[in-house]
Amino acid sequence: MALALLLAVLVLSLRYGALRIDAGTVWNAVWDYDRSDHRQIVVRELRLPRTVIGVLAGACFAVAGALTQGVTRNPLGAPGILGVNAGAAFAVVTAIYTAGITSPAGYVWFAFIGALGATILVYAVAGAGHGGATPVKLALVGAIVSALLGSWTAALLLLDLETLDQARFWLAGSISGRGTEEAALLLPIIAVALLAALFMGRQVNALSLGEDVAAGLGQRTASVRAAAGACVVALAGAAVALAGPVAFIGLAVPHIVRSVVGPDYRWIIPYSALLGPCLLLGADIIGRVVVSPSELQVGIVSAALGAPFLICLVRSTKLAEL
Repeated sequence: MALALLLAVLVLSLRYGALRIDAGTVWNAVWDYDRSDHRQIVVRELRLPRTVIGVLAGACFAVAGALTQGVTRNPLGAPGILGVNAGAAFAVVTAIYTAGITSPAGYVWFAFIGALGATILVYAVAGAGHGGATPVKLALVGAIVSALLGSWTAALLLLDLETLDQARFWLAGSISGRGTEEAALLLPIIAVALLAALFMGRQVNALSLGEDVAAGLGQRTASVRAAAGACVVALAGAAVALAGPVAFIGLAVPHIVRSVVGPDYRWIIPYSALLGPCLLLGADIIGRVVVSPSELQVGIVSAALGAPFLICLVRSTKLAEL
């Protein structure tokens, strides 16, 4: 069912937008491309790369969110609590402001390095002192680092209107205007991180029960936490680099999956990889259709859809039990 839903969303993503295209034309654009047909050009040159970016970013956000919730034992856990979004945003805005880099292919590595640097800083600060990097310390330090980097990012944007104009669409969260070049750059990192995450289900299950329980089961908790953190950084950093700081995908999808398959991360992680693209591309399709012929950025739509979900999650009685 998850695969069927993903396939349906892929077809809808290629068909709908300011210009509605029939399924036959979509099929020909993918498998029998005719450059003389402007509708096939729209599918092949604009919507197909956009859909590929949406699939990769959605899977990365969702799996990173599932790992974060399991490792930190925080039901409201998402890659953003580790400073990933704030670090990537700061690095991209700095690159635009100082080096004049404006193309997505140019600043994709800056976003990835910024996400990596912010997460390393969060872990280093949280790990200092007694008790090491506990879930509570990670959440608190992540919030502090995110606020600090956010203020610096805002300062750079206010100092230069040209930087603001170049960065505003990426900061809102968008998969439009991207090509397959950006995806090809990060695909090896994404593939390795996703594969590693799929094999970490059993370890995350033990770690989600608590540090003492996991250690009692013979697990090297520090090593597992470090490996999971590396996967989160790679996946979330790649997703933010491709699509910008899109909210709620990493938070909502693991909870949706958990309500269907239960608390076993051996199932939560692969199903999150399938349903994450469905939610991200679904938000993108809504953004294209609801104000056609203009469009809303996917980050705006996902936030509008995710806010009611977050309110229900916070009010849920099950939240206190997690």
